[in-house]
Amino acid sequence: MIVLQESASAQNLDFIPRSFTSGNTYNVTIVNEQTNTEVYNQDVDTITENLYYNRLNAIFDVKQDNFYMVTVKSGSDVIFKDKVFCTNQAITDFTVNDSQYTEQDTTNEFIFL
Repeated sequence: MIVLQESASAQNLDFIPRSFTSGNTYNVTIVNEQTNTEVYNQDVDTITENLYYNRLNAIFDVKQDNFYMVTVKSGSDVIFKDKVFCTNQAITDFTVNDSQYTEQDTTNEFIFL
């Protein structure tokens, strides 16, 4: 899962595609899972190839606490598909249960027959 933040500035979308040719144009689509609406749909040729992954640096119109599906296509071939979660928590200490920990009280009693 990819984690993005609700921001008006550019963010990095890092991914490992099935295939990639530097300099080609790829279609990147991000769809909100709750409303089934596209929030990003661009043909891009600015995807950079790093040692083990690729990176797209762009401004994504994502809203906090929403899930999205990102799809990268080369023509009609899907080369990458993943889920995106948008949060404004710091990425380094992100947790799904932020401030919602519930302690379980057990006696750990076992009955042997």
